[in-house]
Amino acid sequence: MRKFVQVLSYAVIGLTFTLHGQSVNEGLSLKKVQVGGLIDGYVSGSFQEPASGKIAGRGFDTDTNTFMLNMAKLEIQHPVDPVGFRLDLGFGRGFEIFNGAEPGGSSLQYIPQAYVSLSPKSWNGFQIDFGKFYTSAGAELPESNLNWNYSRSRLFVYGPYFHMGVRVTKPLGKHLTAGAQLVNGWDSVRDANSGKTVGLTSAVVYDKVSWYNTYYGGPENAGTNRGWRNFYDTVVKVGTDRAQAYVNFDYGRMRPLKDDGSVGSKTIMATAIAGRLHAGGNFYVSPRYGWYDDQDGWAFGNKNTLQDFTLTGEYRHPKGIVAMLEYRRDWASEGFFERGDALPGDPLGRHADTLTFGLMLVLNAETIGN
Repeated sequence: MRKFVQVLSYAVIGLTFTLHGQSVNEGLSLKKVQVGGLIDGYVSGSFQEPASGKIAGRGFDTDTNTFMLNMAKLEIQHPVDPVGFRLDLGFGRGFEIFNGAEPGGSSLQYIPQAYVSLSPKSWNGFQIDFGKFYTSAGAELPESNLNWNYSRSRLFVYGPYFHMGVRVTKPLGKHLTAGAQLVNGWDSVRDANSGKTVGLTSAVVYDKVSWYNTYYGGPENAGTNRGWRNFYDTVVKVGTDRAQAYVNFDYGRMRPLKDDGSVGSKTIMATAIAGRLHAGGNFYVSPRYGWYDDQDGWAFGNKNTLQDFTLTGEYRHPKGIVAMLEYRRDWASEGFFERGDALPGDPLGRHADTLTFGLMLVLNAETIGN
């Protein structure tokens, strides 16, 4: 504890000297605050008509044969100059799922992101963020309008959504940005033990090719620091405004504690491949294929391999209206999906088909001072 207090004291003193002497024109100002927002709703129909109205293994589009408010979101942010912040307020079914893994429930379930940023000019691009922020892993984001497909791949669904802690990033030359994080595991504002997860990130951007790498590792068994969870995610993206594609790969290994106190092992491997084609005007077409191998029941509860194919047609109006029509088929190596015509005791089905229409109204960030 003494060393921790010492390090914290040095950090506070260092920040004080760094910020001292900054121009009076820099810093927080109401005139610099930007406000944006999103309303996202959908209607989905399942060919299997599950009695529960749920599709297993999905992300935010879990509810079928019903109209659903996915997200209503308000975004408030201030550019880092040298201090900034980001505050998101979110409501709807999507954010209930987003915070659903929080141990014991979350007092921040309506705040998907809230963090303060610091990056004085003398730091040459080095930035510190502290608070609750989206994960760095994956090729997709929680907001439907920021993705190529309306539904999410299983790499997003069974990976981390958010983290609570501190992260730093620093450009290393023209094409490379590196980062590090110290967080409370993932999808938890309150930590379930005294251990912390370390995150390492890199982004290489060169012309029409981008390569992103993320690693999270730490002791994440509740109530103990025994048994680590390791997770690696990489994304390669290529293309132009006319045609784009990405490949996303995940590898994860969890060391859960068994009933006898020994440490076990569970492994997942997954891949998603997606493309986006500009069909002309405001129209786009985006196919995606996903493969997720849960070798020991980490994600699905039992050993299973799930695949999916998704085809999304999108209309994107310049004034902020986004509409998506999507067909998706999922299939599994073992029974996984509920069937509406199944009798009690019947095995679960091995495939699910849905047709979804999503409609979004996007308010782009506007500065209050304008």
